[in-house]
Amino acid sequence: MNIKRFLSIALSLIVAAVSFSCKKAESGSIKIGAILAVTGPASFLGAPESKTLKMLVDQINVSGGINGKKLELVIKDSGASPAKAISFAKQLIEEEKVFAILGPSTSGETMKIKNICEKAKTILISCAAAEVIVNPVAKYVFKTPQKDSDAVKKIYQTMKKMGISKIGLMCGNTGFGKAGKKQLEKIAKEYGIKILASEVYDKKSTDLTSVLTKIKAKKVQAVVNWSIVPAQAIVAKNMKQLNMNVPLFQSHGFGNIKYARQAGKAGEGIIFPAGRLLIANDLPDSNKQKKLLLDYKRNYEAVYKEDASTFGGHAYDALTILVEGIRRAGTDKEKVRDAIENLKNFPGTGGIFNFSPTDHNGLDINAFTMMTVKNGKFVPYKK
Repeated sequence: MNIKRFLSIALSLIVAAVSFSCKKAESGSIKIGAILAVTGPASFLGAPESKTLKMLVDQINVSGGINGKKLELVIKDSGASPAKAISFAKQLIEEEKVFAILGPSTSGETMKIKNICEKAKTILISCAAAEVIVNPVAKYVFKTPQKDSDAVKKIYQTMKKMGISKIGLMCGNTGFGKAGKKQLEKIAKEYGIKILASEVYDKKSTDLTSVLTKIKAKKVQAVVNWSIVPAQAIVAKNMKQLNMNVPLFQSHGFGNIKYARQAGKAGEGIIFPAGRLLIANDLPDSNKQKKLLLDYKRNYEAVYKEDASTFGGHAYDALTILVEGIRRAGTDKEKVRDAIENLKNFPGTGGIFNFSPTDHNGLDINAFTMMTVKNGKFVPYKK
């Protein structure tokens, strides 16, 4: 054999070995996609979600991965654009060949891609809140935030205890706002609540005085605002300017102390339902979520030097639910989907998850507790 032929064969063998090694390394990892609004108008959701996923994936990989397999995370920044979410979903499924998709951050985006994931038989665990994401149930679609209807019920239960029966609604024109408005109007009669005004406003509004003036004229006993930022702080400020001395209730989308701070003194006394992450230190040691909540809060705040929020918590739950499914069922997608659907008594930041074939959210009304703003902090609401 001449030297040239020998070198050629040797080079071919080296290339083949390197190629085999790369394929072996790739097959030893599990690729997970995420579509999150890291930037743009919903970055208050997507940014902490993205940070949470990166932190958790690093922790999991350092500790040896899942069943010996490392996680590979591919995050796509949708900027809260449904069109981008659609494009990224197709890219993650068709090109990246991801095992599952986490997110999107918003309800509108999720509703645009749920059928794409369903047709591709790709597990989707949304971080968005609207109940229509999982109602009716789609085989491969799950979500981690608590139900809109349960948030509404908690609000109305609190109003009943306060002797409130006549209210005004104002909702942003987002997927989240529209879904919340539907539930607020649907459930009101069950609790003896009369809705005297029901207004919808543009999510980009910087002044809601005109909307609140209409509601004030109806002589309501309370206002419910169902939206995302910046309206949450604007509503509180405008109510104070109009001398509307009635309680302001917000949705579970108010679960970030930044929003209370943005509202300043006008934010004092806002009442809203949320998961227990925001009051983790106040929980009894017997609470099944307490250790998990404190660990997540401590780790997140140590790494990113900012307050943990319920939104990052939704991403925490999405990933840990998927990871638990893989731990139990391996890397067969159908078996993992089945494992998630049958997951019981699984503690997360949002509550204790109990999924079933008819419930792909897995949380009930007990996942919520009512909170209020006192001295610029979130504390349990007591009446």
